[in-house]
This record gives sequence, C-alpha cells and structure tokens, in this order.
Amino acid sequence: MIAANALNEGTTQPYEDPIAEDYQRQHHTDGDYVEKQTTSRSIRSESGVATNNLEKQTTRRSVRSGKAVSVNNVAAIPNGGTKAWLQVLGAFTLFFNSWGIINTFGAYQTYYQSGILSSSSPSDISWIGSVQAFLLMLVGALTGPIYDAGYFRTLLSIGSFLVVFGFMMLSLCKTYWQVILAQGICVGLGAGCLFVPSVAILSTYFSTRIATAMGLAAAGSSLGGVIYPIVFYRLEPRIGFPWATRVIGFIALATLIVANSVMRVRVLPAARRAVFDLKAFTELPYLLFVLGGFTTFMGLYAPFFYVESYGITYNITSESLGFYTLSIINSASVFGRIIPNLIADRTGPMNMIVPCCLISGVVALCLIPVRSVAGLVIVCLLYGFFSGALVSLPPTVFVHLTPNRSLIGTRMGQGFSIISIGLLLGTPICGWILDGSSFTYVWVFSGVLIIAGGCLMLLSRYFKAGAKLMQKV
Repeated sequence: MIAANALNEGTTQPYEDPIAEDYQRQHHTDGDYVEKQTTSRSIRSESGVATNNLEKQTTRRSVRSGKAVSVNNVAAIPNGGTKAWLQVLGAFTLFFNSWGIINTFGAYQTYYQSGILSSSSPSDISWIGSVQAFLLMLVGALTGPIYDAGYFRTLLSIGSFLVVFGFMMLSLCKTYWQVILAQGICVGLGAGCLFVPSVAILSTYFSTRIATAMGLAAAGSSLGGVIYPIVFYRLEPRIGFPWATRVIGFIALATLIVANSVMRVRVLPAARRAVFDLKAFTELPYLLFVLGGFTTFMGLYAPFFYVESYGITYNITSESLGFYTLSIINSASVFGRIIPNLIADRTGPMNMIVPCCLISGVVALCLIPVRSVAGLVIVCLLYGFFSGALVSLPPTVFVHLTPNRSLIGTRMGQGFSIISIGLLLGTPICGWILDGSSFTYVWVFSGVLIIAGGCLMLLSRYFKAGAKLMQKV
C-alpha cells in the first residue's frame, strides 16, 4: 500500500503530475551500476563535453558506453516492458502473502472459536488477527528509511522468512500465547517487511500507468484471501490443523520465491526521508483524511473476521458454505482493487475513494436484516468490491495531498501508522460487542464507523478542492 519510499525526493515546488515527477533526484541501481546525482557543479562526460547535473559513477565499474540515462528524465521510466511487468508479478505475490494473509484470518477466527482456542472469547481471538494487521501496517510504514538506505533485498528476505517460519511454528501451537506469538507477531512482522517492497518498486518502474500497476499488484491480496481460506477449510478436516497450516506455509514459500527471483531495484532515493512531519497535521485536507482512514479501518475488517461465524450461528448457511463467505468477499475484492484504480486515473483518487467508502458502510449495515443465503452472498459480493478500493487507493490519495514531493514518504508513513491503530482496535471491540450482545451491533459498529470515515474523507476533499464536484482530485 505505501508507495512512498521511492517517491520522497525532489523540490518543494507545486506540481501537476506527482506520480510522474517524483522519480527525480534518485540513485540509479539498474543491474551492474549505481549512479549518484550530483548538483551545483559540472562534470565531464566520456566524450569530453562539459555538462551540468549529470550522475556520478559510485560503484564497482564505470558505464562503458555512456548510455546511462539521467533519472531526472521522466521519459527514462520504463512504464512497461518485460522487466517492469515482472515487478508487478513479484509485488502481486508479496500482496498475496501480506494483505492476503490478513484477509484470511476470518477462517482461523471461526476455527479457533470451536477448535484449539475454544476456551478463549471471540474478542481474545480477534486480537491475534488485529495484532497481525497492526504490525503489517505499522512496520510497513516504519521500514521506509530502511528501504531508502538500499536494503530492499534484506527486507524481502527477512519478510519472506518470517512469514513462512511463522506458519510453521503456528502448526505446532497448542495455547493462546503460542498462537499470538507465531501468527500475530511473527507473521505480522514478516508481512510488514514485505509491505514496502511490494509498492515502492512499482513506483520506480511506472509513471502514467502507476495506478493500473498498483491495482493489479493489490489484487494479489484478494486472491490470497480467496485461496488460503479454501485450502485451510478443505484440508483441516482431512489432515488436521498442523498439516493444513504447514501446507499454507509451503504455498507462501513457493510464491515468495517468485518475488525474490524476479524483483530488482531500479532506483533508490538520493537521501533518507524524515520519519515525521508534524506540520502536516496543520493542513486540514491531510488531517481529515488521516482521521477518516483511522475511523474507516476501525470498522472495515469486522465483516472479514466475523461473517463466517455470523452465517453459521444464525443458520443462514451450512457450515460448509459458511466457510466460503470470506472467499466470496475476497473474490469480489479482486475487482474492487483493479476497477476503481483504473477509474481513479481519470476522476482522481479522492473522487473515487469517498463514494466507495460510503457505499461500503451502507452495505455493512445491510448485513443486519440478512437471513437468507442469497442475501448474504449478494452483500458479501458488494462489500468485497467496494471495500477493495479502501485498501488500494489511499497511497495515491496521500501523494495528491502532499505539495512537497520530498515529504511524500514521510506523510504517508505517519498517516498509515495512525490508521494502523484503528485497525488494531476495531475487531477486538467487535468481539467485546459480540460477547455482550449480538451480531446486529457488530454490523452497526462497523457500518457507522465506515460511513463516518467516508464523511471525514469527503470533508478532506472539500478543503482540498472546494465544492466543485466535477473537478479531478
């Protein structure tokens, strides 16, 4: 989600195309050489002609032919081609094993309530998934400077190891504290390490097609949320919880090998970004959008965590069909990641995310009267589609809310750090509500918070662009 870390350089001048212009003033690390931007002086090229602001060779060998193109030239961004689309494939598998795993927790929530953690309350069990999601977003926001320093491969390797290792340790767990350590903390930390590489790389290979590339990569999270619950549900009764979890770990290993094999750094930032920009909170559009995201994500994952047990508890679905409702949500979310992003290239990301947020809240409230299989499936499809945009569009919104290109990474990182707290608290609160009342109030809590978040985002849009509805924002 955080397409920040490769987009945080540049001047403080206003800009019209932030996605395209933010590839300036970066190192170039395309394969055999790394170049460093040098300014305020002239250096002599291989042909002996004096030029200003050329890159200076800093690594093992020189550029023999002199064909290196300045990264200050936006035309040098590939914006397509085999290597660029391979990065999309790699990012797809990273999303598959980060947000895809978060989207899968509802299957474990339902199993734990009647399985190895049956003595724990729904709220206690929800903390496992909430900690996992919180660490994904928080660690993903804080690893920006590590990526900036050139440790992309380190983040990718550590994240891959922790995700696979976490699942293997989960297969051995018998108690609550063991599960929260393995699944909540270990897998959560690993997913957080994969978060930055999954988006930062794409922003260095694409300019005008960045939203499309991001949407395709983000669809991996939805596909992971489809495949992993089905694998778990089909295998757990046959081979038991330990081996069903190990199979998921092996799938994660195989797909992460793809990412480690094909992903290559093309450019790195010229300087490490600041961790905080407190002045950003004095700007109403930015402040209101962060508050809107915090509120929205507090309610967003309630259906992902509880829709399976809702259908089974109220005898809306059979136990076998109930386990597929989460996969139905994630199946629709595949299209919700891609289609709104394609439209956002034309309408502007804020004009797209606000209606998607408001509709998601209304659909969550529609779960209250549902008592039939057809109604539940329709609501799951609609919720999956419209909520998908709330995951894939915020990075682009943060870019448009940052007039100073050098602070894009900083503002995005601190914004998602705050939003992650809402993600941490939301589903355990739903568990407490469920302990004391019924699913009706869980859906009220979810729907009202999402709608309130959408209203705050609408106010953010108003203070950013005024009341002109047709203006691209």
